[in-house]
Amino acid sequence: MNHTHESPGSTGERRLQRLLGTADQAAAFYDRQVQTRLTPQMADFIRRQTMVFLSTSDAGGACDVTFRAGPPGFVTVLDDGTLTYPEYRGNGVLASAGNITENPHIGLLFVDFTHDHIGLHVNGAARLQRDEDQRRAHPGLPVDTAPGRRPEFWVHITVEEAYVHCSKHIPHLEPAPRPRAGAQRPKDADYFAPHAEHQSPAYEGEQTAGTHTGSRPGRG
Repeated sequence: MNHTHESPGSTGERRLQRLLGTADQAAAFYDRQVQTRLTPQMADFIRRQTMVFLSTSDAGGACDVTFRAGPPGFVTVLDDGTLTYPEYRGNGVLASAGNITENPHIGLLFVDFTHDHIGLHVNGAARLQRDEDQRRAHPGLPVDTAPGRRPEFWVHITVEEAYVHCSKHIPHLEPAPRPRAGAQRPKDADYFAPHAEHQSPAYEGEQTAGTHTGSRPGRG
């Protein structure tokens, strides 16, 4: 959403609401659901989550969406208006972090597929903090969210709005063990290449629902 605290929702949202006759319904949603601070229930929900979908865009508005995972609490609630999570080197592209240096707007979507079957949107403004600076300011930060790896920096997020994602179409997923090692599959870098051939999504190294062991960046 492109929004202000005084008037949730973007100009485009409101234009379409008038066109489709949903303005009253949307106003009721904004009034009931859209918060400018995290409620205690939202904060507790975030502390339990092991994954989050993350969206950023560059200065020109070109979007990128990615995924982060880790142990419960890897996205740390600093207070009711602030979140932070560690960023690692990954594949070296740093697309999300690069976007943040150009455009601070960030969107996070937490979804619980197993227990609560509910989602939480958090939109805000992000900046990058060096690991040592963030730990100096917040000594209680987790130290081993990705065992053996040190964050390159932390993404520090000022919450601007938070609201529910309804449960209606959220699928139920159960945690499952990783497939046995030794199955044939292309390397990650070749997986979607035109010449890659494989038959099953269950093979060595893939992440299955509920088995998250650390932040696993893709492009971003």
